[in-house]
Amino acid sequence: MTTRIGVVTFPGSLDDRDAQRAIRLVDAEPVELWHADHDLQGVDAIVLPGGFSYGDYLRPGAIAAVSPIMTEVVEAARKGMPVLGICNGFQVLVESHLLPGGLIRNAHQQFIRRDQRLVVENADTAWTNRFEQGEEIVIPLKNGDGGFIADDETLKRLEGEGLVAFRYAGVNPNGSLDDIAGLTNERGNVVGLMPHPEHAVEPGFGPDMTDAMRSGVDGLRFFESAVAALATRV
Repeated sequence: MTTRIGVVTFPGSLDDRDAQRAIRLVDAEPVELWHADHDLQGVDAIVLPGGFSYGDYLRPGAIAAVSPIMTEVVEAARKGMPVLGICNGFQVLVESHLLPGGLIRNAHQQFIRRDQRLVVENADTAWTNRFEQGEEIVIPLKNGDGGFIADDETLKRLEGEGLVAFRYAGVNPNGSLDDIAGLTNERGNVVGLMPHPEHAVEPGFGPDMTDAMRSGVDGLRFFESAVAALATRV
């Protein structure tokens, strides 16, 4: 039975079609979900894509977090459905309180785009099980509001409970505390990160790697992980 992964489109989403293509590349079926609906169409997992939902008014992700579809997304996530938030999607997860902390303007106050090295800190989630803990990967990054913040107590809990999914390596591009690039929830079904794995899924179109330009496909394993995680369910 084909895995069906929904991709939510909000007004201002930019990377929803890229996420759909990544899903097809792992032989899963992408399902278009609309922000104003209350129907998840029976999907097995959900991707909240990058972009500027609702123009980033108020705060990035703040309006999207209270859009109609998010009522269903939050409920499904709390029941264990795999949910991946990419960049703006990560911001939506934080604003929806599915993940802790907050995301603010980059420390240097400028939009940044780079091929970013990451360290995989948690390889035991629905979206990271095809990685090895401690592995270094390269994923494109593009954001203006990617600085992760949290109070001291929250940071201690994230570190102590292994809820940091990814950490920036080599350079911290946006001033995120503890070099945090992505998080997971306690159950491991919800993952959010600022870099864009959907832009590292095809040779010739991914980030530059040491062996060849634009050859990076580390992002494909996020989607392979979700398919693998869902295949283990009865």
